[in-house]
Amino acid sequence: MTAAVNPSTLAGQIALAAELSARVRAGTALPQALAALAVEARLDAAARGAVQDIAYRTMRQRGLADGLLDKLATRRPAAHLRELLVVALALAVQPDAPYTEHTLVDQAVEAVKPGERGFVNAVLRRFLRERAELLDTVRSHPEARWNLPRWWLDRLKAAHPQHWQSIAEAGNRPPPMTLRVNLAQGTREAYLARLAEAGIGADALATAPGAVRLHRPVPVGALPGFDSGAVSVQDAGAQLAAELLAPQPGDRVLDACAAPGGKTLHLLELADCELLALDSDADRLARVAENLARLGERAARVTTRAASADRPADWWDGQPFDRILADLPCTASGILRRHADIRWLRRSTDVDQLATLASGILDALWPLLKPGGRLLVSTCSVFPEEGELQLKRFIDRHADAARLPAPGQMLPTPDHASSQSDDHDGFFHALLEKRAPSVG
Repeated sequence: MTAAVNPSTLAGQIALAAELSARVRAGTALPQALAALAVEARLDAAARGAVQDIAYRTMRQRGLADGLLDKLATRRPAAHLRELLVVALALAVQPDAPYTEHTLVDQAVEAVKPGERGFVNAVLRRFLRERAELLDTVRSHPEARWNLPRWWLDRLKAAHPQHWQSIAEAGNRPPPMTLRVNLAQGTREAYLARLAEAGIGADALATAPGAVRLHRPVPVGALPGFDSGAVSVQDAGAQLAAELLAPQPGDRVLDACAAPGGKTLHLLELADCELLALDSDADRLARVAENLARLGERAARVTTRAASADRPADWWDGQPFDRILADLPCTASGILRRHADIRWLRRSTDVDQLATLASGILDALWPLLKPGGRLLVSTCSVFPEEGELQLKRFIDRHADAARLPAPGQMLPTPDHASSQSDDHDGFFHALLEKRAPSVG
């Protein structure tokens, strides 16, 4: 870190966010980096929330901030100074940042050692003086304009030539807090009334039957009925997965790649079914159990298992499934507004590598589905290699796979203004039915 920090001050929070930025640049995902740093720095809830907000704001503007620093710095700064200046510049270019420009400069200067303060002050003061000209110059470079690596932009343009700009813009906005109402416990309208009574503003979304978007995020503990499973936090596009799979009472259901468990809960809310929740990461699988605890007695119908979906010999009991939810590993290119660090962690080779991994999972799961059963292919990606192309290749390999109506590629909505009734991240959902073997 740059200097001894007080996490209750903006200077300390900038310094800690700079440390997080450095860890992301070194290859650690932001949530994991934040969890470790919170322990190391003994952050209380308020400080952790403030540092998290600054770090995510930085990730959404890091391409632009990197470009600005390259123009502003008269010498190559030490690594820790570079990260701190990137954080400060990322905040300075955002009109909704909750700090005045001069407060930001003063606190960034305070965050470093005395011998480094002149350099930090000079860089940031120059940015304030030459802001308009610098932004025009730096934004002429695509990586800075869109805050995305060049390879990512190239793939977006090739895949979505009419929509790539709106997709990129969507990933640079903070996400809304979207809820899924448990319709087994009551109607969406009734829950909206409960929110209103609690002084929480919200709107219904047309994207999914139980989707509700809050006007402002609140702690989950403030949500009426959260502890009793009346509502969960889940993007509206993700909510369509369980709805499309449509489990029936008594069905035997597999939720492959289940963690952290949002879709698992939703499947149980829709039907009293026998469900196996599978995930290869035992630590993340623990999140599924935590979520299930809110659902009461019906959660007893769930078995959780830490195992790899592409190796059914390790966990399958030989009894076929009526429904399979294949929430496949992918680049997460459709959920940048919620996971802003993903763009800086992925490499161009990851798309094909993850598509190959997902293909192996699908081929392993298909024999486990009974004739007449249904499998939902789901990813949070906007790249065709992980969605439409993946599905077409699968159908070419499996003559008994019939495609049923489903949204297919859902591009992220470009804005979440309060008047908009459709709001979701980017997803791919395709529903397949297994044809019965022909006779004779």
